Amino acid sequence: MSKEKKAEGEEGGEEHNPFKGKEADSEDERDDSSMNDHDLSKELVLAGNCSSNFMDSSSYSSLQQKRRLSQANEKVNPSCDGFSSSSDSFSGSAVVEPQDADYSFVPSLSDELEVLISALVPRSEYWKIYLLNKRFYSLLHSGELYKIRREHGSRESSVFMLASGDKSWWAFDRQFQSRRKLPELPSDQCFECGDKESLCAGTHLIVSGREFEGPVVWRYEVETNKWFKDSPMISPRCLFASATCGTFAFVAGGLGLQDGVEVLNTAEKYNPDTKSWDRLPEMRKKRKLCSGCYMDNKFYVIGGRNDNHETLTCGEFYDESKKDWVLIPDMLKDFPTEAFQSPPLIAVVDNELYSLETFSNELRVYLKSSNTWKNLGLVPVRAESNRGWGVAFKSLGNELFVIGASAASGESMSIYTCCPDPDAKELQWKLLDCGRNRLNHFIHNCSVMVA
Repeated sequence: MSKEKKAEGEEGGEEHNPFKGKEADSEDERDDSSMNDHDLSKELVLAGNCSSNFMDSSSYSSLQQKRRLSQANEKVNPSCDGFSSSSDSFSGSAVVEPQDADYSFVPSLSDELEVLISALVPRSEYWKIYLLNKRFYSLLHSGELYKIRREHGSRESSVFMLASGDKSWWAFDRQFQSRRKLPELPSDQCFECGDKESLCAGTHLIVSGREFEGPVVWRYEVETNKWFKDSPMISPRCLFASATCGTFAFVAGGLGLQDGVEVLNTAEKYNPDTKSWDRLPEMRKKRKLCSGCYMDNKFYVIGGRNDNHETLTCGEFYDESKKDWVLIPDMLKDFPTEAFQSPPLIAVVDNELYSLETFSNELRVYLKSSNTWKNLGLVPVRAESNRGWGVAFKSLGNELFVIGASAASGESMSIYTCCPDPDAKELQWKLLDCGRNRLNHFIHNCSVMVA
């Protein structure tokens, strides 16, 4: 089962018209032939993104003259949409041909600057860039714009979810105000109905599970908006811990899917550039149903059960600089345990570790110096109703967010966010207005992508 999934049998004025009333405009109001220097400069700034300092006196006079000619023609042949036709003629009127302003003297942007500006456009607007021309389409499709974004530290969070009752994944923006349906994953029925695990690495959403032919990993690429069958893990697994660090992702532990059912202590690192997995040193403990996070430049694995089905209260972290695992005894000693409980619900914000305790719906923060936890008050979702299954609890930039059945509104999907403070006595949760974007409150899989 995934960290968010369990057998579903246990789910408990009047429109404004800009032209109205304008028929009686006086000739004085429509005569703007005495256009001032500021208006001309403003027009140049809007059209060419430059100041009037780029203009010499002859260019300025030429532009002013063409503007007056165009306005004179507009008086003779006005049109309600603001455009005039050069083919129209009127008997007894001296019609002047309208002429476009000459902006040839305005310096154009270099290709490099155009690409940089496009890369820094919010990622939620990229679908519009696809429509500009083949060049921008190629830049997006190749992933070049995302590389430039990473180089300039421009990143944007989005949330990918698979909810109960849906065959397709959905992508949400950070504020959950808009959503986009991903293409249907081209897997077989075994994969569709089975347990799945998900994680993000760079611009890739990785979903692992089992098909009729055996374990499989699918990769969704944001650049191409397509699914691909990815390289399998070195040790195929389910119910494992995972965490994302920049463009890389880590997995550890879990239940082996080959050579018999075995609880694992192996770990791997995914590289989206090579689309491959690298083996890491083995953990100190074998564990399944565990959770992972990345904090203080280390990959943490917390909780779970060993091969004797005993609950583990210890945690451990992988120090990549030392290529070794360090055990943390009694990290979860004060957390209650119960059969069929979900893996620990944990998230990291500003290098502080938070946990949603599923029996009491309490939010706790980990105090590293004393290896203890501090209670920060209740979380407004019913995490206890399914022992933590079906609840999404993640970090989103400098915020925590939780998705589940609201403690106030019953079975409808509710999304709450808060800016956590380890020193606070209680946190203030904000209910997001998602409008029509609501899905089933029981979330099978949820992953956050920062790209």
